[in-house]
Amino acid sequence: MRSSTESVAFDTKAREKAADTFGMWVFIGSEAMLFGAILLVFLIARISYGTAFAAASQRLSLPLGTLNTAVLLTSSFAMVLAHTFTASRRWRPAVWALICTSLLGIVFLFVKAVEYGREFKEGLAPVLGAPFSFTGPDPTHAEFFFALYFAMTSLHALHLICGVAVIAGMLLLWPGTTEASRTHRVQAIGLYWHFVDIVWVFLFPVLYLINR
Repeated sequence: MRSSTESVAFDTKAREKAADTFGMWVFIGSEAMLFGAILLVFLIARISYGTAFAAASQRLSLPLGTLNTAVLLTSSFAMVLAHTFTASRRWRPAVWALICTSLLGIVFLFVKAVEYGREFKEGLAPVLGAPFSFTGPDPTHAEFFFALYFAMTSLHALHLICGVAVIAGMLLLWPGTTEASRTHRVQAIGLYWHFVDIVWVFLFPVLYLINR
């Protein structure tokens, strides 16, 4: 018999894996509701202030947004490769696929920083104490567009930073982890990474394309 101080969380590896996956899906579901709420606010505002939102959207850099979309979709492909390699216990290529995924995430953040810098320089960032420079129709609601734009894209960037950090931590601990643990962790971070990519797939057309 086991003493009262001993406990076993899971009696099989399969149940542990199922619990890990379920926990990640619950987390992703809560994050999806957060992004969904912000998107709902944006779409309602878009219906109410269509002219101002259309004019403001055209001030965004479509080439940079398109480039970032391509970068993030490529990172998702690299993450799929990482999952495939870990499933077949090909650890070295799995590590390289994870490194490639995180590097592409950093490229996305760099491009986004360049885009933010351009928008701050043009006076499009609704910062307290700074003048908002917009020559199109209805500048008040155009400023609201940019407030929502910065809120949604910065929240997405924060999630991407967390994903890059988790991959970096996983790679640092990689040599001391078991094969089963590696597989579970790659699967979990893969679900999260694909979720972040899917969020951008929604943000890109809503912010950059719908008014063009």
